[in-house]
Amino acid sequence: MSRKAQTDLGLCTATELAELYRSGEASPVDATRAALARIERFNPGVNAYTYVDEEGALKAARASASRWGQGNQRSPLDGVPVSLKDLTDVKGMPSSEGSSTSGEGLCDSDAPPAEFLREAGAVLLGQTNTPEFGWKAVTDNPRYGTTLNPWDTRLTAGGSSGGAAVAAALNMGALHQGGDSGGSIRIPAAFTGVFGFKPTFGVVPQWPPSKMASLSQIGPLTRTVEDAVAMLKVIGRYHYRDAYAIRAQPEDWGYALKDGLKGFRIAFTTQCNSVSINPEIEKRLNVVAKEFEKLGATVERIDPPFEDQIEVFRALWFIASEELCSQMSDKQLEQMDPGLRACAERAKPYRGLDLFRAQVNRALLTEKLEHLFQDYDLLLSPSVPIPPFEASDSVPPESGMRDWMEWTPYTYPFNLSEQPAASVPCGFTKEGLPIGFQVAAGKYDDLKVLRASYSYMDEHPPHFPESLNENLKHDV
Repeated sequence: MSRKAQTDLGLCTATELAELYRSGEASPVDATRAALARIERFNPGVNAYTYVDEEGALKAARASASRWGQGNQRSPLDGVPVSLKDLTDVKGMPSSEGSSTSGEGLCDSDAPPAEFLREAGAVLLGQTNTPEFGWKAVTDNPRYGTTLNPWDTRLTAGGSSGGAAVAAALNMGALHQGGDSGGSIRIPAAFTGVFGFKPTFGVVPQWPPSKMASLSQIGPLTRTVEDAVAMLKVIGRYHYRDAYAIRAQPEDWGYALKDGLKGFRIAFTTQCNSVSINPEIEKRLNVVAKEFEKLGATVERIDPPFEDQIEVFRALWFIASEELCSQMSDKQLEQMDPGLRACAERAKPYRGLDLFRAQVNRALLTEKLEHLFQDYDLLLSPSVPIPPFEASDSVPPESGMRDWMEWTPYTYPFNLSEQPAASVPCGFTKEGLPIGFQVAAGKYDDLKVLRASYSYMDEHPPHFPESLNENLKHDV
Protein backbone atom coordinates (compact mmCIF):
# COMPACT_ATOMS: atom_id res chain seq x y z
CA MET A 1 0.00 0.00 0.00
CA SER A 2 1.42 3.41 -0.94
CA ARG A 3 2.05 6.12 1.63
CA LYS A 4 -0.66 8.22 0.04
CA ALA A 5 -3.23 5.50 0.54
CA GLN A 6 -2.30 5.20 4.20
CA THR A 7 -2.38 8.92 4.91
CA ASP A 8 -5.42 10.97 5.87
CA LEU A 9 -4.50 14.27 4.25
CA GLY A 10 -6.92 16.07 6.55
CA LEU A 11 -4.73 15.14 9.52
CA CYS A 12 -1.35 15.91 7.96
CA THR A 13 0.88 18.69 9.21
CA ALA A 14 2.27 21.28 6.81
CA THR A 15 5.66 19.56 6.99
CA GLU A 16 4.13 16.20 6.08
CA LEU A 17 2.16 17.71 3.21
CA ALA A 18 5.29 19.24 1.70
CA GLU A 19 6.99 15.83 1.80
CA LEU A 20 4.00 14.19 0.11
CA TYR A 21 3.86 16.87 -2.58
CA ARG A 22 7.59 16.54 -3.20
CA SER A 23 7.34 12.75 -3.63
CA GLY A 24 4.25 13.01 -5.80
CA GLU A 25 2.25 10.87 -3.37
CA ALA A 26 -0.31 13.62 -2.73
CA SER A 27 -1.65 16.69 -4.47
CA PRO A 28 -2.39 20.17 -3.09
CA VAL A 29 -5.86 19.76 -4.58
CA ASP A 30 -6.54 16.62 -2.54
CA ALA A 31 -5.12 18.25 0.61
CA THR A 32 -7.24 21.36 0.10
CA ARG A 33 -10.36 19.28 -0.42
CA ALA A 34 -9.54 17.38 2.77
CA ALA A 35 -9.18 20.65 4.70
CA LEU A 36 -12.45 21.97 3.27
CA ALA A 37 -14.15 18.71 4.21
CA ARG A 38 -12.98 19.08 7.81
CA ILE A 39 -14.26 22.66 7.86
CA GLU A 40 -17.63 21.45 6.56
CA ARG A 41 -17.65 18.69 9.20
CA PHE A 42 -16.54 20.63 12.27
CA ASN A 43 -17.13 24.34 11.75
CA PRO A 44 -20.92 24.28 12.28
CA GLY A 45 -20.27 22.97 15.79
CA VAL A 46 -17.50 25.38 16.81
CA ASN A 47 -17.80 28.52 14.64
CA ALA A 48 -14.06 28.89 14.08
CA TYR A 49 -14.26 30.16 10.49
CA THR A 50 -16.20 33.31 9.64
CA TYR A 51 -15.48 33.07 5.91
CA VAL A 52 -14.40 30.21 3.68
CA ASP A 53 -13.28 30.84 0.09
CA GLU A 54 -13.76 27.35 -1.33
CA GLU A 55 -13.59 28.44 -4.96
CA GLY A 56 -10.46 30.55 -4.46
CA ALA A 57 -8.78 27.85 -2.38
CA LEU A 58 -9.33 25.15 -4.99
CA LYS A 59 -8.13 27.48 -7.76
CA ALA A 60 -4.94 28.18 -5.79
CA ALA A 61 -4.52 24.46 -5.08
CA ARG A 62 -4.75 23.56 -8.77
CA ALA A 63 -2.12 26.19 -9.62
CA SER A 64 0.10 24.80 -6.86
CA ALA A 65 -0.33 21.23 -8.11
CA SER A 66 0.83 22.38 -11.53
CA ARG A 67 3.93 24.02 -10.04
CA TRP A 68 4.83 20.94 -8.01
CA GLY A 69 4.32 18.76 -11.08
CA GLN A 70 6.79 20.90 -13.02
CA GLY A 71 9.27 21.17 -10.14
CA ASN A 72 8.63 24.92 -9.90
CA GLN A 73 7.14 25.10 -6.41
CA ARG A 74 7.59 28.47 -4.75
CA SER A 75 8.36 27.22 -1.24
CA PRO A 76 7.75 24.24 1.06
CA LEU A 77 4.41 25.89 1.90
CA ASP A 78 3.29 25.84 -1.73
CA GLY A 79 -0.15 24.19 -1.69
CA VAL A 80 -0.44 24.03 2.11
CA PRO A 81 -3.91 25.07 3.40
CA VAL A 82 -3.75 28.14 5.67
CA SER A 83 -6.20 30.34 7.56
CA LEU A 84 -5.87 33.99 8.56
CA LYS A 85 -7.47 35.79 11.47
CA ASP A 86 -10.31 38.19 10.74
CA LEU A 87 -8.14 41.11 11.85
CA THR A 88 -5.80 40.54 8.90
CA ASP A 89 -6.62 41.98 5.48
CA VAL A 90 -6.85 39.34 2.76
CA LYS A 91 -7.55 40.51 -0.78
CA GLY A 92 -11.02 39.44 -1.91
CA MET A 93 -12.16 38.47 1.60
CA PRO A 94 -14.28 40.48 4.07
CA SER A 95 -12.58 43.16 6.13
CA SER A 96 -14.88 43.00 9.15
CA GLU A 97 -12.59 42.61 12.20
CA GLY A 98 -15.50 40.84 13.87
CA SER A 99 -17.54 44.04 13.86
CA SER A 100 -20.94 44.94 12.48
CA THR A 101 -19.61 48.49 12.06
CA SER A 102 -17.31 47.41 9.22
CA GLY A 103 -19.89 47.07 6.47
CA GLU A 104 -19.92 44.40 3.78
CA GLY A 105 -16.90 45.35 1.67
CA LEU A 106 -14.05 43.09 0.61
CA CYS A 107 -10.36 43.86 1.07
CA ASP A 108 -8.62 45.24 -2.01
CA SER A 109 -5.11 44.33 -0.85
CA ASP A 110 -3.23 41.84 1.31
CA ALA A 111 -1.73 42.56 4.71
CA PRO A 112 1.93 41.46 4.86
CA PRO A 113 1.24 37.96 6.31
CA ALA A 114 -1.33 37.24 3.60
CA GLU A 115 0.95 38.73 0.94
CA PHE A 116 3.91 36.60 2.03
CA LEU A 117 1.83 33.41 2.26
CA ARG A 118 0.28 34.00 -1.15
CA GLU A 119 3.73 34.62 -2.67
CA ALA A 120 4.89 31.34 -1.10
CA GLY A 121 2.05 29.52 -2.87
CA ALA A 122 0.04 28.70 0.26
CA VAL A 123 -3.67 28.03 -0.20
CA LEU A 124 -5.65 30.68 1.70
CA LEU A 125 -8.76 28.89 2.97
CA GLY A 126 -10.51 31.79 4.69
CA GLN A 127 -10.69 33.82 7.87
CA THR A 128 -11.12 32.80 11.50
CA ASN A 129 -13.20 34.36 14.25
CA THR A 130 -12.12 37.02 16.75
CA PRO A 131 -13.84 39.24 19.31
CA GLU A 132 -14.70 42.64 17.90
CA PHE A 133 -11.41 44.36 16.98
CA GLY A 134 -9.66 41.71 19.11
CA TRP A 135 -10.56 43.47 22.36
CA LYS A 136 -10.85 40.56 24.82
CA ALA A 137 -9.51 37.11 25.71
CA VAL A 138 -12.55 35.11 24.64
CA THR A 139 -13.91 34.86 21.11
CA ASP A 140 -17.38 36.18 20.42
CA ASN A 141 -18.71 39.22 18.62
CA PRO A 142 -22.04 40.74 17.58
CA ARG A 143 -21.45 39.94 13.91
CA TYR A 144 -20.44 36.27 13.84
CA GLY A 145 -21.23 34.93 17.29
CA THR A 146 -19.19 32.71 19.59
CA THR A 147 -16.34 30.33 18.87
CA LEU A 148 -16.62 27.20 21.03
CA ASN A 149 -14.01 24.90 22.52
CA PRO A 150 -13.85 21.58 20.62
CA TRP A 151 -13.06 19.67 23.83
CA ASP A 152 -16.33 20.87 25.35
CA THR A 153 -18.52 23.16 23.27
CA ARG A 154 -20.13 24.57 26.41
CA LEU A 155 -16.83 26.33 27.10
CA THR A 156 -14.81 29.19 25.64
CA ALA A 157 -11.90 28.60 23.28
CA GLY A 158 -10.18 31.71 24.64
CA GLY A 159 -9.25 34.67 22.51
CA SER A 160 -8.74 36.78 20.71
CA SER A 161 -7.35 34.23 18.22
CA GLY A 162 -9.90 31.66 19.30
CA GLY A 163 -11.00 30.82 15.79
CA ALA A 164 -7.43 30.13 14.70
CA ALA A 165 -6.73 27.96 17.76
CA VAL A 166 -9.85 25.85 17.24
CA ALA A 167 -9.04 25.48 13.54
CA ALA A 168 -5.58 24.22 14.55
CA ALA A 169 -6.95 21.82 17.18
CA LEU A 170 -9.30 20.27 14.60
CA ASN A 171 -6.82 20.57 11.70
CA MET A 172 -9.20 22.61 9.59
CA GLY A 173 -6.17 23.57 7.56
CA ALA A 174 -2.54 22.97 8.51
CA LEU A 175 -1.37 26.49 9.45
CA HIS A 176 -3.21 29.29 11.21
CA GLN A 177 -2.24 32.92 11.70
CA GLY A 178 -3.13 34.68 14.93
CA GLY A 179 -2.42 37.99 16.57
CA ASP A 180 -1.48 38.73 20.17
CA SER A 181 -1.82 42.06 22.01
CA GLY A 182 -2.16 40.70 25.54
CA GLY A 183 -2.12 36.93 25.17
CA SER A 184 -4.41 36.49 22.19
CA ILE A 185 -2.32 33.68 20.67
CA ARG A 186 -1.18 32.01 23.89
CA ILE A 187 -4.50 32.03 25.77
CA PRO A 188 -6.54 30.16 23.12
CA ALA A 189 -3.58 27.87 22.43
CA ALA A 190 -3.64 26.84 26.09
CA PHE A 191 -7.43 26.45 26.19
CA THR A 192 -7.52 24.27 23.05
CA GLY A 193 -4.29 22.28 23.42
CA VAL A 194 -2.24 23.59 20.48
CA PHE A 195 1.07 25.38 20.06
CA GLY A 196 0.95 29.16 19.83
CA PHE A 197 3.90 31.50 19.43
CA LYS A 198 4.14 35.27 19.88
CA PRO A 199 7.44 36.49 18.40
CA THR A 200 9.45 39.51 19.45
CA PHE A 201 7.53 42.70 18.69
CA GLY A 202 8.04 43.92 15.12
CA VAL A 203 9.53 40.68 13.78
CA VAL A 204 6.37 39.65 11.92
CA PRO A 205 4.98 42.71 10.13
CA GLN A 206 1.36 43.80 10.08
CA TRP A 207 -0.56 46.45 8.18
CA PRO A 208 -2.97 48.18 8.53
CA PRO A 209 -1.90 48.82 12.12
CA SER A 210 -3.63 46.91 14.90
CA LYS A 211 -6.07 48.87 17.06
CA MET A 212 -3.53 48.15 19.82
CA ALA A 213 -0.54 48.84 17.58
CA SER A 214 2.16 49.20 20.25
CA LEU A 215 1.21 45.86 21.83
CA SER A 216 0.25 43.62 18.93
CA GLN A 217 2.35 40.83 17.47
CA ILE A 218 1.45 38.31 14.77
CA GLY A 219 2.36 34.65 14.98
CA PRO A 220 1.35 31.05 14.22
CA LEU A 221 -1.03 28.61 15.89
CA THR A 222 -0.20 25.07 14.82
CA ARG A 223 -0.12 21.45 15.93
CA THR A 224 3.69 21.25 15.87
CA VAL A 225 6.63 23.56 16.43
CA GLU A 226 8.07 22.49 13.07
CA ASP A 227 4.96 23.80 11.34
CA ALA A 228 5.22 27.07 13.24
CA VAL A 229 8.83 27.38 12.08
CA ALA A 230 7.78 26.67 8.48
CA MET A 231 5.20 29.46 8.70
CA LEU A 232 7.63 31.88 10.35
CA LYS A 233 10.13 31.34 7.53
CA VAL A 234 7.50 32.86 5.26
CA ILE A 235 5.82 35.57 7.37
CA GLY A 236 8.70 36.40 9.75
CA ARG A 237 10.55 38.91 7.60
CA TYR A 238 10.67 42.68 7.19
CA HIS A 239 7.97 44.62 5.35
CA TYR A 240 8.20 48.36 4.81
CA ARG A 241 4.49 49.01 5.40
CA ASP A 242 4.70 48.21 9.12
CA ALA A 243 5.95 51.29 10.95
CA TYR A 244 7.08 49.08 13.85
CA ALA A 245 8.78 46.43 11.69
CA ILE A 246 12.38 45.61 12.51
CA ARG A 247 15.15 43.91 10.57
CA ALA A 248 16.20 41.47 13.30
CA GLN A 249 14.58 38.34 11.90
CA PRO A 250 16.54 35.10 12.27
CA GLU A 251 18.27 33.94 9.12
CA ASP A 252 16.89 30.49 9.89
CA TRP A 253 13.84 30.22 12.15
CA GLY A 254 14.61 26.53 12.64
CA TYR A 255 18.26 26.96 13.63
CA ALA A 256 19.31 24.46 16.34
CA LEU A 257 15.67 23.48 16.80
CA LYS A 258 16.58 19.85 17.52
CA ASP A 259 19.80 20.44 19.47
CA GLY A 260 18.26 19.85 22.88
CA LEU A 261 18.43 21.90 26.08
CA LYS A 262 21.68 20.85 27.69
CA GLY A 263 23.13 23.90 29.41
CA PHE A 264 19.89 25.91 29.32
CA ARG A 265 19.02 27.82 32.49
CA ILE A 266 15.28 28.09 33.11
CA ALA A 267 13.57 30.26 35.73
CA PHE A 268 10.27 28.81 36.92
CA THR A 269 7.26 30.38 38.64
CA THR A 270 3.63 29.44 39.18
CA GLN A 271 2.77 32.22 41.62
CA CYS A 272 0.96 35.45 40.90
CA ASN A 273 -0.71 37.60 43.55
CA SER A 274 -3.49 38.78 41.27
CA VAL A 275 -5.21 35.38 40.79
CA SER A 276 -4.96 31.94 42.35
CA ILE A 277 -3.71 29.16 40.12
CA ASN A 278 -5.89 26.10 39.64
CA PRO A 279 -4.32 23.27 41.70
CA GLU A 280 -4.36 20.82 38.78
CA ILE A 281 -2.57 23.30 36.55
CA GLU A 282 0.02 24.03 39.23
CA LYS A 283 0.59 20.30 39.76
CA ARG A 284 1.03 19.79 36.03
CA LEU A 285 3.50 22.69 35.76
CA ASN A 286 5.60 21.19 38.53
CA VAL A 287 5.81 18.00 36.47
CA VAL A 288 6.77 20.02 33.39
CA ALA A 289 9.63 21.65 35.31
CA LYS A 290 10.97 18.20 36.18
CA GLU A 291 10.63 17.14 32.56
CA PHE A 292 12.78 20.08 31.48
CA GLU A 293 15.43 18.94 33.94
CA LYS A 294 15.34 15.50 32.35
CA LEU A 295 15.91 17.22 28.99
CA GLY A 296 19.17 18.66 30.28
CA ALA A 297 18.14 22.10 31.51
CA THR A 298 18.73 23.56 34.96
CA VAL A 299 15.42 24.75 36.43
CA GLU A 300 15.27 27.19 39.36
CA ARG A 301 12.07 28.33 41.04
CA ILE A 302 11.91 32.12 41.44
CA ASP A 303 9.48 34.72 42.77
CA PRO A 304 7.13 36.05 40.09
CA PRO A 305 8.97 38.78 38.17
CA PHE A 306 5.97 40.71 36.83
CA GLU A 307 3.55 41.48 39.64
CA ASP A 308 1.24 44.48 39.75
CA GLN A 309 1.44 45.38 36.05
CA ILE A 310 -2.29 45.25 35.41
CA GLU A 311 -2.81 49.00 35.85
CA VAL A 312 -0.05 49.71 33.35
CA PHE A 313 -1.70 47.45 30.79
CA ARG A 314 -5.20 48.75 31.57
CA ALA A 315 -4.16 52.34 30.95
CA LEU A 316 -2.86 51.48 27.49
CA TRP A 317 -5.76 49.14 26.67
CA PHE A 318 -8.60 51.36 27.85
CA ILE A 319 -7.21 54.49 26.20
CA ALA A 320 -6.80 52.60 22.92
CA SER A 321 -10.42 51.46 23.26
CA GLU A 322 -11.55 55.04 23.84
CA GLU A 323 -9.67 56.20 20.74
CA LEU A 324 -11.30 53.43 18.70
CA CYS A 325 -14.80 54.30 19.91
CA SER A 326 -14.19 58.00 19.29
CA GLN A 327 -14.05 57.24 15.56
CA MET A 328 -17.51 55.65 15.55
CA SER A 329 -20.85 57.28 14.80
CA ASP A 330 -23.71 56.95 17.28
CA LYS A 331 -25.24 54.23 15.10
CA GLN A 332 -21.96 52.31 14.99
CA LEU A 333 -21.57 52.58 18.76
CA GLU A 334 -24.98 50.97 19.17
CA GLN A 335 -23.80 48.05 17.02
CA MET A 336 -20.63 47.45 19.03
CA ASP A 337 -19.99 44.94 21.80
CA PRO A 338 -21.13 46.62 25.05
CA GLY A 339 -18.01 45.32 26.77
CA LEU A 340 -15.78 47.19 24.32
CA ARG A 341 -17.75 50.37 24.88
CA ALA A 342 -17.37 49.85 28.62
CA CYS A 343 -13.58 49.64 28.16
CA ALA A 344 -13.68 53.01 26.46
CA GLU A 345 -15.71 54.48 29.32
CA ARG A 346 -13.13 53.24 31.83
CA ALA A 347 -10.51 55.36 30.04
CA LYS A 348 -12.27 58.65 30.73
CA PRO A 349 -10.71 59.31 34.16
CA TYR A 350 -7.19 58.96 32.75
CA ARG A 351 -5.11 62.05 32.05
CA GLY A 352 -2.14 62.50 29.76
CA LEU A 353 0.13 62.16 32.78
CA ASP A 354 -1.35 58.71 33.51
CA LEU A 355 -0.54 57.55 30.00
CA PHE A 356 3.00 58.92 30.33
CA ARG A 357 3.48 57.11 33.64
CA ALA A 358 2.17 53.88 32.12
CA GLN A 359 4.78 54.14 29.39
CA VAL A 360 7.51 54.76 31.99
CA ASN A 361 6.40 51.75 34.03
CA ARG A 362 6.26 49.67 30.87
CA ALA A 363 9.90 50.52 30.24
CA LEU A 364 10.80 49.62 33.83
CA LEU A 365 9.07 46.23 33.46
CA THR A 366 10.96 45.59 30.23
CA GLU A 367 14.24 46.47 31.94
CA LYS A 368 13.41 44.10 34.81
CA LEU A 369 12.57 41.20 32.50
CA GLU A 370 15.57 41.81 30.26
CA HIS A 371 17.72 41.74 33.39
CA LEU A 372 16.15 38.41 34.35
CA PHE A 373 17.15 36.98 31.00
CA GLN A 374 20.77 37.88 31.60
CA ASP A 375 20.78 35.14 34.24
CA TYR A 376 18.34 32.72 32.62
CA ASP A 377 17.70 31.59 29.06
CA LEU A 378 13.98 31.13 29.59
CA LEU A 379 11.10 31.74 31.99
CA LEU A 380 8.64 28.89 32.53
CA SER A 381 5.16 29.66 33.89
CA PRO A 382 1.52 28.74 33.30
CA SER A 383 0.05 30.17 30.12
CA VAL A 384 -3.27 30.69 31.91
CA PRO A 385 -3.87 29.91 35.60
CA ILE A 386 -7.39 28.56 35.09
CA PRO A 387 -9.07 26.00 32.79
CA PRO A 388 -11.60 27.09 30.14
CA PHE A 389 -14.89 28.41 31.51
CA GLU A 390 -18.39 28.96 30.12
CA ALA A 391 -18.51 30.31 26.57
CA SER A 392 -21.12 32.91 27.47
CA ASP A 393 -18.79 34.77 29.83
CA SER A 394 -15.76 37.05 29.47
CA VAL A 395 -14.50 36.24 32.97
CA PRO A 396 -14.93 33.08 35.04
CA PRO A 397 -18.46 33.01 36.51
CA GLU A 398 -18.77 34.05 40.15
CA SER A 399 -15.11 35.13 40.18
CA GLY A 400 -15.89 38.76 40.95
CA MET A 401 -13.57 39.82 38.13
CA ARG A 402 -14.38 42.81 35.92
CA ASP A 403 -12.17 42.21 32.92
CA TRP A 404 -10.07 39.58 31.14
CA MET A 405 -6.74 41.04 32.29
CA GLU A 406 -7.48 39.75 35.79
CA TRP A 407 -7.34 36.09 34.74
CA THR A 408 -4.42 36.43 32.28
CA PRO A 409 -1.58 37.73 34.48
CA TYR A 410 1.12 35.62 32.81
CA THR A 411 0.59 36.70 29.22
CA TYR A 412 0.18 40.47 28.87
CA PRO A 413 3.50 41.35 30.60
CA PHE A 414 5.31 39.99 27.53
CA ASN A 415 3.31 42.28 25.26
CA LEU A 416 4.39 45.19 27.42
CA SER A 417 8.02 44.00 27.27
CA GLU A 418 7.86 43.07 23.55
CA GLN A 419 9.57 39.73 24.30
CA PRO A 420 8.86 36.37 22.62
CA ALA A 421 6.66 33.82 24.37
CA ALA A 422 4.85 30.60 23.47
CA SER A 423 2.11 28.42 24.91
CA VAL A 424 2.92 24.71 24.76
CA PRO A 425 0.32 21.95 25.37
CA CYS A 426 1.25 19.79 28.35
CA GLY A 427 -1.68 17.60 29.29
CA PHE A 428 -5.21 17.79 30.63
CA THR A 429 -7.22 18.36 33.77
CA LYS A 430 -9.25 15.53 35.30
CA GLU A 431 -12.19 16.86 33.30
CA GLY A 432 -10.24 16.43 30.08
CA LEU A 433 -9.55 20.12 29.45
CA PRO A 434 -6.20 21.19 27.95
CA ILE A 435 -3.41 22.74 30.00
CA GLY A 436 -0.62 24.84 28.52
CA PHE A 437 2.63 26.19 29.89
CA GLN A 438 4.26 29.41 28.77
CA VAL A 439 7.93 29.71 27.94
CA ALA A 440 9.38 33.18 27.34
CA ALA A 441 12.80 34.68 26.56
CA GLY A 442 14.57 38.00 26.13
CA LYS A 443 14.09 40.18 23.08
CA TYR A 444 15.25 38.56 19.83
CA ASP A 445 15.82 35.22 21.55
CA ASP A 446 12.86 33.76 19.69
CA LEU A 447 14.86 30.70 18.68
CA LYS A 448 15.38 29.75 22.32
CA VAL A 449 11.61 29.69 22.84
CA LEU A 450 11.11 27.57 19.73
CA ARG A 451 13.91 25.20 20.69
CA ALA A 452 12.55 24.62 24.20
CA SER A 453 9.02 24.17 22.86
CA TYR A 454 10.21 21.63 20.30
CA SER A 455 12.27 19.72 22.86
CA TYR A 456 9.28 19.31 25.15
CA MET A 457 6.73 18.47 22.44
CA ASP A 458 9.09 15.99 20.79
CA GLU A 459 9.21 14.04 24.06
CA HIS A 460 5.55 14.63 24.90
CA PRO A 461 3.48 14.67 21.68
CA PRO A 462 0.15 16.41 22.20
CA HIS A 463 -3.26 14.82 21.78
CA PHE A 464 -5.93 16.50 19.66
CA PRO A 465 -9.71 16.05 19.62
CA GLU A 466 -10.97 13.42 17.19
CA SER A 467 -14.54 14.64 17.59
CA LEU A 468 -16.34 17.52 19.26
CA ASN A 469 -16.97 17.40 23.02
CA GLU A 470 -14.32 14.71 23.45
CA ASN A 471 -13.84 15.46 27.14
CA LEU A 472 -17.52 14.93 27.95
CA LYS A 473 -16.78 11.21 28.25
CA HIS A 474 -15.24 12.17 31.61
CA ASP A 475 -18.56 13.47 32.92
CA VAL A 476 -20.05 11.56 35.83
